[in-house]
Amino acid sequence: MSMKLGSLGCPSAARRLAGARASRRPCVQVSAAVYRRPIVLVAEPLGEAGMDLLASSCEVQSAQGLSEAELCARVASADALIVRSGTKVTRAVFEASQGRLKVVGRAGVGVENVDLAAATEWGCLVVNAPTANTVAAAEHGIALLCAMARNIPQADAAVRAGRWDRQDHVGTSIAGKTLAVYGFGKVGSEVARRAKGLGMAVVACDPYASQEKAQAQGVELVTFDDALAKADFHSLHMPLTPGTKNIFSDAAFSRMKRGCRVINVARGGVIDEAALVRALDSRQVVQAALDVFLEEPPHIEGHPLIGRPDVICTPHLGAATTEAQEGVALEVVGAVIDALAGLLSPNAVNAPLVPREILAELQPYIVLAVGLGKAAVGLVKDGGGGFTDVSITYTSPRGDDLDTRLLRAMVIKGVLEDITVAKVNLVNADLLARTRGLKLTEVHVRAGEGPEVLTGMSVALGTSHSTFSAAVDRTGRIYVEGKVFRGSPFLTKIGNFDVDLAVAGSVLLTRQRDQPGIVGSVGMALAKDMVNISFMTVSRTAKDGEAIMAIGIDSEPSAATMGEIHRIPGVIEATIFKELPGPS
Repeated sequence: MSMKLGSLGCPSAARRLAGARASRRPCVQVSAAVYRRPIVLVAEPLGEAGMDLLASSCEVQSAQGLSEAELCARVASADALIVRSGTKVTRAVFEASQGRLKVVGRAGVGVENVDLAAATEWGCLVVNAPTANTVAAAEHGIALLCAMARNIPQADAAVRAGRWDRQDHVGTSIAGKTLAVYGFGKVGSEVARRAKGLGMAVVACDPYASQEKAQAQGVELVTFDDALAKADFHSLHMPLTPGTKNIFSDAAFSRMKRGCRVINVARGGVIDEAALVRALDSRQVVQAALDVFLEEPPHIEGHPLIGRPDVICTPHLGAATTEAQEGVALEVVGAVIDALAGLLSPNAVNAPLVPREILAELQPYIVLAVGLGKAAVGLVKDGGGGFTDVSITYTSPRGDDLDTRLLRAMVIKGVLEDITVAKVNLVNADLLARTRGLKLTEVHVRAGEGPEVLTGMSVALGTSHSTFSAAVDRTGRIYVEGKVFRGSPFLTKIGNFDVDLAVAGSVLLTRQRDQPGIVGSVGMALAKDMVNISFMTVSRTAKDGEAIMAIGIDSEPSAATMGEIHRIPGVIEATIFKELPGPS
């Protein structure tokens, strides 16, 4: 990606990139006769090593506990701002800066306290520190697992209260037990590595992890249902996305091995807390260890999980080690210094400002690109071994003259954003794709004449493991194709089947024999489940052959309704696209 962010005027950004971070030379702004170091406002505590690195390149102003009004007054003279989670960087802050603020650094992973839309509108880059706390989070997960297995917090509390109750705190061994790791990314794989060292068998559930990575660690990749059924301990490390919200529900707990244990150091929202209470009450789950909650801080008084003898609670301590905090400080400061020098950062979480005229021209194709990526990855089968190859084809009158950086980034956004915590944009898309091991191929096809940016676009994933076999084309890839018609994006092909499907909302797809009665039977099944239909299209290969039916739905059918649809005579398979992005 050959582009630069707007720099503060540091002499020779190329020379700066070539040197090691340890030898950063002061970054100055060039004017007619004045050289100055950029001013960085640090609004919350930051590790000493990070502060020292920052001081070597910038003028540092430290002011903590600022109100919004005080922060607005200070940013008017700052080039960069560094915060943790306690400072709200609102639209008012960016407006007060009047474009002076070039970068906001978040010392941590989440950026919920920063108004990303306002940052982008004002051309301000936002960076975070997503990797420095990986080991700390993994260690905390293992610590909770061991403490739970041996009832250490309860035993400590008993001794402190003057009781020597050895029989009341008999634990369970972890050696020889099976651990299921949900989310086999940075933290999940580190947890698996440590669990193997403790003598545990490890299975992992992550449809986007590669078999090669799992095999290298001696870990078996399995489906979600298999992980639930096999494990004695369940350790949660997936991001909170629409697909993972409340994924550990009554239904999930009921499929677990009776007497199992659950550890959550991911996000509180992946567990339905009321369902966990019911699972604990019934002894389906005998213990839980929770570092995260749906609301943080939780309302401790009367909380149904806090204070139970079978639940260990910690106040979101996953990253709370001295080493992790120092690492986070160095990581965020490095990203801020690079951004001030005009260099790209893999830690960027928002896009730089795109010229209004280019955005206006590309807007419907941006929605199409995200939709194609999201649709393709939504068809990957759970436990199918993942994929590494992504092929994007652009059909355009401009051929190779078409600048595809933004469209490529939006395809990557559609592919990655629901399966990772990363915020994918023009700045970081290629870097994130490489980090995930994706091999991107772009093909430009010159076709047609006229002013159109694109006449068609397709995305193919290098796997045949699909929830909907009709989505696999003749080359053995999951394949989706689309176009923009009258300003609106449409899916025009799934696998080898032509479709006419608006890129918006959730869609039920069925493959069936071309015979009477199926459309009505599927509609009746949805009606009984009170699922409203917004549209319906049917495409067939030939008379009396096979057909694909696409039905727009306002809510997701129950598992029972999906089972009923699968049993309709003539229906071969069915699946659901969840919340494809519509035009904004």
